Amino acid sequence: MTRTSTCIYHLFVLSWYIFLNFYISREGEDPRKSQIFLNGGQWKYLTFLNLVLQAIFFGVACLEDVLKRTKGKKDIKFVTAFRDLLFTTLAFPISTFVFLSFWILFLYDRELVYPKALDNIFPVWLNHGMHTFILPFSLAEVILRPHCYPLRKKGLTLLAAACLAYVSRVLWIYSETGTWVYPVFAKLSPGGLAAFFSLSYIFTIGIYLFGEKLNHWKWGDTMQPRKKRK
Repeated sequence: MTRTSTCIYHLFVLSWYIFLNFYISREGEDPRKSQIFLNGGQWKYLTFLNLVLQAIFFGVACLEDVLKRTKGKKDIKFVTAFRDLLFTTLAFPISTFVFLSFWILFLYDRELVYPKALDNIFPVWLNHGMHTFILPFSLAEVILRPHCYPLRKKGLTLLAAACLAYVSRVLWIYSETGTWVYPVFAKLSPGGLAAFFSLSYIFTIGIYLFGEKLNHWKWGDTMQPRKKRK
């Protein structure tokens, strides 16, 4: 794909994520739908946080596309490095985790993550916009251009910090309101919750390593850091 085509693609995906975030923010103004966002707002859901994250990443990708055409590669090293760090450590792992974890739980027992009553509140296309299309967009980004992965220790540390921050918010909301963000958490004992969060983090690490392998498979060693991985 040419630079122009890649730029158009990034602009399209950015517009899609901006539209989704705007649409969902307007949905919260509906009294019936606003009940879903009580005790933490829409930002208590990883799904919505991921949509914001994807909008930020594709915004940076669009900025890099434009700057690369006007300033050249050498003058925008910081933007390129930030784009790669954002995608490799957060955008790809989290979007893939949201896709897989949502649909696994949904197919097992949808009441654990997305009760059937929500079908009367949110249209089907919105559900797929939040939980399905996020994966193809991330996979397409892997194929379209190479991304320089950080040293593994650094990348996993940043991912761990993001996971810990979200889990801490989930526990804080429960301590303040007595309600869990997702119904599945209410079904688990304290030990079960600890196991669930631990396994989820291990699962996310696996996704991170899978993304690293995909990048290497597609682009080889050209975008690997010179220092030895740890």
